Amino acid sequence: MSGQTRPLWDFEDIGQNHLRADPDGIAPVVALPTTAGTGSEVGRASVITDEQAQVKRTILHIRMMPRIAILDATLTLNLPTHLTAATGADALTHCMESWCSPAWHPMAEAVSVKGMQMIKEYLPRVVADGQDLEARQQMLVASSLGAAAFQRGLGGVHAIAQSLGALYDQHHGLLNAILLPYVLEANRSVLLKQMDDLAVYLRLPTPGFTGVMDWLLALREQIGIAHTLGEIGIDDRDAERVGRMAFADGCSHTNPIRHSAEAYAQIFSRAVKGL
Repeated sequence: MSGQTRPLWDFEDIGQNHLRADPDGIAPVVALPTTAGTGSEVGRASVITDEQAQVKRTILHIRMMPRIAILDATLTLNLPTHLTAATGADALTHCMESWCSPAWHPMAEAVSVKGMQMIKEYLPRVVADGQDLEARQQMLVASSLGAAAFQRGLGGVHAIAQSLGALYDQHHGLLNAILLPYVLEANRSVLLKQMDDLAVYLRLPTPGFTGVMDWLLALREQIGIAHTLGEIGIDDRDAERVGRMAFADGCSHTNPIRHSAEAYAQIFSRAVKGL
């Protein structure tokens, strides 16, 4: 956005703010991802922390879409194990929340399933051996698929995680990984059909919601992700504030259930304590 004359937050993704940008002042982007998680190489948005307000804001413009994306796994070979796990879990969360979104987008549904199939196979491999070039490459592809899929929308995991990231300066992918089972449980009543189908598509040994949850919890343990937010130093003293922030976050609009701020506060507290 260096070619713009207005303050950065004037372009926040609210209403028609993107029309304030001078398209000729947006430089062409060639993207070379060095992690397999966010999938920004196939997106047209940037999420930036407003440190003064302690919130994350989205800047979006079609000209921000990279002209070229180069998925070169050699650029990820030296990524530390804990970041490999956390970014991979971010890609998984993109796919899972897209799959659970109530929005109508059959292509995104198919893409999200393929992404999860690839992550199921390759994330444990790449965490076990960071020099596994095939697994690194396939995770880059899965990451791009996840970002393409979430054009269908994200959900409560991201609504809470983005709020926590702004308040506590914790890694976004790690927050997603910890929160995912708790949010799925909160959405369980409306996800039974989706989870029945997903368990089949992922060839899980146990059917339905239980099978998907068992797989997620086992995967999380396998790649070294904490079970609770409390384990990474977050307490629930700000639960009401987090609930309000999550409710106001745009990702909450495509959560399968329109939870209240109070419900998000309760989900956050459960994720802190492991309830």
